[in-house]
Amino acid sequence: MTSAYRIDPELNGEGLRIGLVVARFNPSITKALETSCLRGLNEAGVAGTDITVVSVPGALEIPLALAQLAETGQFDGLVALGAVIRGETYHFELVSDQSAAGIQRVSLDFRIPIANGVLTTNTDEQAEERADIKGHEAGLVAVEMANLMLAIDDEVAADDDDAA
Repeated sequence: MTSAYRIDPELNGEGLRIGLVVARFNPSITKALETSCLRGLNEAGVAGTDITVVSVPGALEIPLALAQLAETGQFDGLVALGAVIRGETYHFELVSDQSAAGIQRVSLDFRIPIANGVLTTNTDEQAEERADIKGHEAGLVAVEMANLMLAIDDEVAADDDDAA
């Protein structure tokens, strides 16, 4: 039986450059998301000087700011943070669906990992309960996925070079 080559998860953020895009709508929630995300990045070893935080009005503006950051080529990973809370209109579905689709499109178009930390909840209370955990997780996801992309580039490409 052949042994598979495996790239294991790596949560060491030393030397990684991470960009955060934080929506200002629902500011108490998004501030909590940002604070917990920064805590997660710090725990993973990402230097504060290697983190850039930009602010946008709301969740629909997140993808454009992510694309602009990705375009610079200066980041190993990005994080999207926001809070979309259900109201009495269809607007919730439009904002949550379009922001998620935009975030995914930027990630795939620019081939850069983006941790989606945009909460979509039914109530303010649900968002408040999830903000600390979701922000922290988003920071760790950005580190893990940035390391994975770098490992694929380094290790898999190196194996291809060796075979040639």
